[in-house]
Amino acid sequence: MSLAIIPGSFDPMTLGHLALIRTVAAQYDRVVVAVMINDAKQYLFDMDTRVAIARATVSELANVEVLADSGMLIDLYDRLGADAVCKGWRNETDLAYEQKMAEWNRAHNPRFQTVLLRSEGDYRTVSSTEVRELIARGDEMSKLVHRDALPLICAYLAKGGE
Repeated sequence: MSLAIIPGSFDPMTLGHLALIRTVAAQYDRVVVAVMINDAKQYLFDMDTRVAIARATVSELANVEVLADSGMLIDLYDRLGADAVCKGWRNETDLAYEQKMAEWNRAHNPRFQTVLLRSEGDYRTVSSTEVRELIARGDEMSKLVHRDALPLICAYLAKGGE
């Protein structure tokens, strides 16, 4: 049974992420979406909310599960017995960054395999940053996040992000 991990901070998960997850879910028996912590980032949503948004977004995909992990991706890879980590890229900047990360991961775990997939379709340029910018301006975000995630996002923001 093949297993792919799709890691990210997902702050919040977007329809662009969902497009990638659907592509990967069609290629692997099991997909784990790993909501991770990047100490270099400041998050709008706390970990529990990011996980809830991700779960709501992928709920229709039977072979996809979501988990939170605060450790290193190379360790999660071995712990789950993964076959690949799948990452999307939108532009040359994304690709260069993801290639650098793939090289680092492989150097620190020889079993580690990274599959880089070019973003395609209507949501190929959507980013979490764009969604956060819409939130900051009070603009509509329903075209960029899953309909089932929208109430979770709004409830979190209504509570003041606590």
